[in-house]
Amino acid sequence: MAGAVDPTKEAFAAFRADDRVGPIHMLNLVKLRANAAYPDKRRATGAEAYAAYVRESEPVFSGLGGSIVWRGIFEQTLIGPPEERWDLCFIAQYPSVAAFVAMIRDPVYREAVKHRQAAVEDSRLIRLAPGAVGVGFG
Repeated sequence: MAGAVDPTKEAFAAFRADDRVGPIHMLNLVKLRANAAYPDKRRATGAEAYAAYVRESEPVFSGLGGSIVWRGIFEQTLIGPPEERWDLCFIAQYPSVAAFVAMIRDPVYREAVKHRQAAVEDSRLIRLAPGAVGVGFG
């Protein structure tokens, strides 16, 4: 099975349609390729290609009010497929669905995302509504 790198048109349409008021959190789980898979065959590691994506897309991300609200280092899967391992784990916050959509449509971001597509072997991008933190589960 091929890895998940980009959203389907259906998933993105459903994402846009649920345009509730307020910020959104996006849980990112990313597995990088050992060697980037650029269509033009340029050579780079997956980590180097992803670093180029971050460097080029960050001004668009932060310019629209995005920020990283949590970052961690993957250690082990306790519940879930044992073969899933993630190189990058973080939660990005956007002020709104509209801000996320504006990022995706921005010409600078659209150019930068080519590095992400070359770098990523598999990923999960999970939309979350920010909630209260503190004691207790659920």
